[in-house]
Amino acid sequence: MALESVLDFERPISELEQQIEEVKSLVAAGDMSLSAKLGKLEAKLDVLKKKVYGNLSPWQKVQLARHPQRPYTQDYIKLLMTDFLELHGDRKFADDMALLSGLAYFEGTPVLVLGQQKGRNVKENLEQNFGMMQPEGYRKALRLMQMAEKFNIPVITFVDTPGAYPGIGAEERGQAEAIAHNLYSMSDLKTPIIVIVIGEGGSGGALGIGVGDKVYMLENSIYSVISPEGCASILWRDASKAALAAETMKITAKDCYNFGVIDEIIPEPLGGAHHSYEEAAENIRKVLRRDLKELVKIVPAELIKKRYEKIRAWGAYKES
Repeated sequence: MALESVLDFERPISELEQQIEEVKSLVAAGDMSLSAKLGKLEAKLDVLKKKVYGNLSPWQKVQLARHPQRPYTQDYIKLLMTDFLELHGDRKFADDMALLSGLAYFEGTPVLVLGQQKGRNVKENLEQNFGMMQPEGYRKALRLMQMAEKFNIPVITFVDTPGAYPGIGAEERGQAEAIAHNLYSMSDLKTPIIVIVIGEGGSGGALGIGVGDKVYMLENSIYSVISPEGCASILWRDASKAALAAETMKITAKDCYNFGVIDEIIPEPLGGAHHSYEEAAENIRKVLRRDLKELVKIVPAELIKKRYEKIRAWGAYKES
């Protein structure tokens, strides 16, 4: 575990891992008397990991959802898809690099795949705007989804954004209208849509590509109407109370599943998806394989009816 990417609650794990590496190097150098100690340390590490990662608070899950080494849309496309052909532009203003989109094959089935893409360094984050889409990004997404509808191609979206870009230029070009138009159009799209929240599902920025027949969240992802810091700033005038806000807002995958906002939680490797891109991708593969087989059999009219009923059921409650 690289020191620069270690979260505060992971420090005991990191320190024990360093101790194990030191003992391993001594054993490799010929000090076999430490073999028993090495075994005990590795057993202790396994217990510690299960204890720490099995009792994560909502704020700790927020930190994992934002982890800089977490797999992004591009990583999942490489691991899950073949023959990916990136498609660009909204044909009206520009090509929003915060949205990675294109045609690909998933186990032989042609699909349209799109998702927010964050950067791994300063240069990439500036190009991709930290995964925050602008109006042209939502219009690009809609243009491609309507193309997929024309050719009966299923749509797969990966959601990972702090939110839609709030800049003046984005507002001038119709940010709210672009997101609203996507919500309206996706609810009536005559081809299957599968949505997976892979990291941050932030506000309308996430919803703009988040309407689907099946909606999933990775185990350590979050889905919220506002960031915990933003919520704390509004409610308590204190962004440092973000951890309290995260607890209050019910933004974890477990909370969203209990409220009926998502259909299922996709498990991650112990400690988060960044510990094994391949395992995280395989867990997603199982869900996509199962759902695509089922959804492509449903006629468009029935598909839209079921999607409408699903959306209308959100927010239902009972009075006692």
